Amino acid sequence: MATGEGFLTGEQRKMLKIASQNAENLSSSPKGLSSSPKSPSQLFSEHHLKVPAAGKATNAGIAVRHVRRSHSGKLVRVKKDGAGGKGTWGKLLDTDGESHIDRSDPNYDSGEEPYQLVGATISDPIDDYKKAVVSIIEEYFSTGDVEVAASDLRELGSSEYHLYFIKRLVSMAMDRHDKEKEMASVLLSALYADVISPSQIRDGFVILLESADDLAVDILDAVDILALFIARAVVDDILPPAFLTRAKKTLPESSKGFQVLQTAEKSYLSAPHHAELVERKWGGSTHITVEEVKKKIADLLREYVESGDAVEACRCIRELGVSFFHHEVVKRALVLAMEIQTAEPLILKLLKEASEEGLISSSQMAKGFARLTESLDDLALDIPSAKSLFQSLIPKAIAEGWLDASFMKSSGEDGQVQAEYEKVKRFKEEVVTIIHEYFLSDDIPELIRSLEDLGMPECNPIFLKKLITLAMDRKNREKEMASVLLSALHIEIFSTDDIVNGFVMLLESAEDTALDILDASNELALFLARAVIDDVLAPLNLEEIGSKLPPNCSGSETVRMARSLIAARHAGERLLRCWGGGTGWAVEDAKDKILKLLEEYESGGVVGEACQCIRDLGMPFFNHEVVKKALVMAMEKKNDRMLDLLRVCFNEGLITINQMTKGFNRIKDGMDDLALDIPNAEEKFSFYVEYAQKKGWLLAPLGSSVADGSSNAGAGT
Repeated sequence: MATGEGFLTGEQRKMLKIASQNAENLSSSPKGLSSSPKSPSQLFSEHHLKVPAAGKATNAGIAVRHVRRSHSGKLVRVKKDGAGGKGTWGKLLDTDGESHIDRSDPNYDSGEEPYQLVGATISDPIDDYKKAVVSIIEEYFSTGDVEVAASDLRELGSSEYHLYFIKRLVSMAMDRHDKEKEMASVLLSALYADVISPSQIRDGFVILLESADDLAVDILDAVDILALFIARAVVDDILPPAFLTRAKKTLPESSKGFQVLQTAEKSYLSAPHHAELVERKWGGSTHITVEEVKKKIADLLREYVESGDAVEACRCIRELGVSFFHHEVVKRALVLAMEIQTAEPLILKLLKEASEEGLISSSQMAKGFARLTESLDDLALDIPSAKSLFQSLIPKAIAEGWLDASFMKSSGEDGQVQAEYEKVKRFKEEVVTIIHEYFLSDDIPELIRSLEDLGMPECNPIFLKKLITLAMDRKNREKEMASVLLSALHIEIFSTDDIVNGFVMLLESAEDTALDILDASNELALFLARAVIDDVLAPLNLEEIGSKLPPNCSGSETVRMARSLIAARHAGERLLRCWGGGTGWAVEDAKDKILKLLEEYESGGVVGEACQCIRDLGMPFFNHEVVKKALVMAMEKKNDRMLDLLRVCFNEGLITINQMTKGFNRIKDGMDDLALDIPNAEEKFSFYVEYAQKKGWLLAPLGSSVADGSSNAGAGT
């Protein structure tokens, strides 16, 4: 068949057949017959012939019927009725009427079937580049690895678009914490001249200034932050001081960009000792590049191996002032231990002391080990026994307590270290999503189901750490929700050991957390104290947590602060409302409400409604008062329905065993006074204790002490 027909759709071929038949009728009809059918060209002008194309083209001034699109996508003018022209399909009537596809023909060739032109979206290389650099920047903010970021940017190519990398890096950092702003400035210094040319640095800041008005819509203090970035770039010698004068000439005086330049010049670059001020504004320590930091780390480690003075080495690490980069210290120390095997004991001693002093946090320690795990294959080229040496170091670090045991389950199995690291990494990613959904939905049962579906109960402490870390960076509502969730998790799926280990992990990384959250120490102390008030932790657990921390670290100070909060007068009421939780009632008001709800239940109320009223009080730390008043009412009225209420409250997790025991203890402590009003109070109480103990409501020592008739100090109010 004709090649032109092969590019037509089924509908177009049908129209073509009609046109051909009409043409034959025209040839057989008398000339000048007024009733002649419409010509093929007229038919196609009425039924627009649509040809799929990659993009739309303007055809202004060209008659539609004389326009065709070539295979290259260009518009070309063709002859009347479609004949001729390069890349066209020939004249519409130049077809063989007898030519058609017969699938039953022995000579049938599927390649002759009509084709349908499908358009494809033309991607913009600038858009592709912008999307790619976002992932590079996100990864850098997560890992802090300048070398990887520089390598990824080189591999991306498209160096002519690096000015957009400057804009995206700074604009993303502007909307984050000081840590990311400092990291962005460090990265710019590291990339300057080596990966990104000086002119691209300049052009990147120019487009940032031009978009300052848009940035100010989303970032309230955009002018000041961008001014500080420009001042830092001048101090770091990646922008010349003359940049400010030249850029002012290109911007309207009413624009935010012009204000940025004025702020940078007057507030930062004109101040006395402005270089030191600007460098330390975001927590940066010294005006050195990442390469220089790495060199200093290598030098101090080699000097330590020669001298063996761990105190001096720790002092040098501290003076570097790059706590977010301590994983590099760990990695290089381990490599040195493998290179010089006689130095291994010294290296292990240094890392242990740095951990015990709180100088290197547990998260930075684990990150250093993880980074070395990823580079073992390359390291094995220089140190053939690198893998076996590394796997022998891990158990030693775990045994000495400065590497978390969850880092490795079995060092003897090949690849187990990396597999465990990846497993924990995936768990962390999953729980972040689960926690964010909880903050939006406030659905505790759904969160517990999601956590159980993950099937990693050994990672419960990691979940606790992530929950509180995310809550601390949010508003009081989320902090209150986190504390409420901890109480629910402790009842449902978390053991006390999970809670203790989670808080230990939090406190070990308190210094890292403080880089992002200025008041982290006080907030952690409130979470700890609130956990005790909510019976998630016992006061003795604080001693246990403190014993697992280095004596002089910030985490130990946080534990001491939590103890002080708990020891204060009316600590329970105040801590319950520290983030706006609870009801705000005074204790006397709460006691009055408890008495009324119990009286209503005793007079014929529904147990479910009574439980809901107890829950609505919002004072779980005060549930021992419910227990006490319920038992007194049962003795006075000789009505054991109150035991049914306490049983249901316990079974539903509404009243914990600690609160139940505290309530019974308070009755026991006041037995002498109670016996004056209720003669058989002691007999009744012994019966209640025996009943509750059989049902599992009470801790065993209370039952035995009552049976023995010995006195037992109560928990007090």
